Amino acid sequence: MTFDITPKQEPIPPIDTAEAQAAGRISRPATPDIRVVFMGTPEFSKDILEGLLDCDYHIVACYTRPDKPVGRKQELTLSPVKRLSIERNIPVEQPIRFDVAAIDQLRSYHPDLVVVAAYGRLLPEHALSVPKFGCLNVHTSLLPRWRGASPVQNALLAGDTGTGVTIIHMDAGMDTGPILAQEAFHIRDNDTRDSLLSRMTEDGIRLLVDSIPRWVEHRIIPLEQDGSQATLCQLIEREDGHIFWSESAESVLNRYRALHPWPGIFTFWNRTEGLLRLKLVRISIQKSDPSTSHSFGEVFQSGEKIAVQTGVGLVFIEEVQPEGKNVMPIRDFLNGRPDFIGAILT
Repeated sequence: MTFDITPKQEPIPPIDTAEAQAAGRISRPATPDIRVVFMGTPEFSKDILEGLLDCDYHIVACYTRPDKPVGRKQELTLSPVKRLSIERNIPVEQPIRFDVAAIDQLRSYHPDLVVVAAYGRLLPEHALSVPKFGCLNVHTSLLPRWRGASPVQNALLAGDTGTGVTIIHMDAGMDTGPILAQEAFHIRDNDTRDSLLSRMTEDGIRLLVDSIPRWVEHRIIPLEQDGSQATLCQLIEREDGHIFWSESAESVLNRYRALHPWPGIFTFWNRTEGLLRLKLVRISIQKSDPSTSHSFGEVFQSGEKIAVQTGVGLVFIEEVQPEGKNVMPIRDFLNGRPDFIGAILT
């Protein structure tokens, strides 16, 4: 899959709610006495759920995706949200689809509010209309930029310099509902998907628990999104880690940052004994080309480093993982395969 990379987004000046609270300029609203259904699946969702529980929200049920087989043995694995729900004795629902029976089950919990965070599916209108105060979604981008799944990875792939967290009142579209709250911050040069999402999780919890009381007390005026400014995420798949060496070194680094640790970036070395898949576990770059000329994907020695020529600039390989083997420093890899110098990677 290829990515339609849009121009870089300039960061919006951050609203430092935490600093304002510490200075006594903002007091966090008291937790309202409402029944909340939570919907989410991955680790990010679990952290948001934990934040709500820490603020004493009454979570009456949690919805998460069905258990899925993972690993070589394809063992059924519980989602992080399901594991936490079981630990906290919260009822768990895992509907395959929101049919009449699923909607009736949702109604049986008498929710005042539904909170969604990376659930992994769209909710139909007849589900959105069940709770008294509707459904709120915690989205990890500055909507309307990066609507859809994998907004963090897409922001890094595009080389965005800023991102943020948005709370929306959900409608039937994909992240198209009106904005209730939004907070922006810079993307650091060394951010990967995990480090960026970790910071966004903290912001998301704070923004959500600040917004819910104001929302149920009708003290927030929703802001309609400007659809003309919308960009859509592309789904991240394993094959998206394949490097195209005609791209710039900066683009390769952006792909590495976005796809680390999963699925990671990889390349192929066509040897006499067959094609070897190499995962590049740790890299650095040089944005300018060397004085000597090399072909795209060519491996060569550059001072003390092992470099690969890109369309513009160099990628330095620091750690590599051959398919079926352990991660190793590039020097250890070269000890057994000195002919890697001069190889053309594809």
